[in-house]
Amino acid sequence: MASSCGEDASKNALRDAYLTLRASLTPRQRGRLEAQVVRHLTELEAYRSADLLLAYVAYRDEMDTRAMCERAWADGKSVALPRCEGGEQSLAFYVVDTLEGLAPGARGALEPVVDDGDVSLDPTALQTSVCLVPGLVFDAAGYRVGYGAGYYDNFLAGYVGTKVGVVHAMQVSGNPLPHDEHDVAVDVLVSDGAIWMCR
Repeated sequence: MASSCGEDASKNALRDAYLTLRASLTPRQRGRLEAQVVRHLTELEAYRSADLLLAYVAYRDEMDTRAMCERAWADGKSVALPRCEGGEQSLAFYVVDTLEGLAPGARGALEPVVDDGDVSLDPTALQTSVCLVPGLVFDAAGYRVGYGAGYYDNFLAGYVGTKVGVVHAMQVSGNPLPHDEHDVAVDVLVSDGAIWMCR
């Protein structure tokens, strides 16, 4: 459980503030902004040269990635979605060819249903891929505050492709965010307003 003082407290305050801000968007606003994010994503050289898109299924009011997945398939790319597996906040990605047939996972988000013998992707062998990273707020250096469980940071620590934060422009902080040594920054931010190279 997060402490009530220091960096944990400031991250919790950020979570509360940006959850409220994100929830203020109307469905119409979301649709318009997400279409702009798809357009900017497809302008990114890392996306154009990738053969695989690691996406996610929107949870609560997260950026909806369905149109991004559909565009990736139309562009001849493979798409993989994550599952929360095991202890230690482990995230595993599986290639999917549809967004149908997903089921709620351990944290309530929709995930791929896997069969015995299905093998997750090795994050250390995905050089020509792009991973869409959700977050409540990002800063210009690519650090993010998410829900605090650590699943993405654990996965990204070994991931060798391009890490792309997909976000509404209002979720980009003008100030550096608190972060720990285990927090992994994204390489690029793609928003409805612009593309920011973080490193």
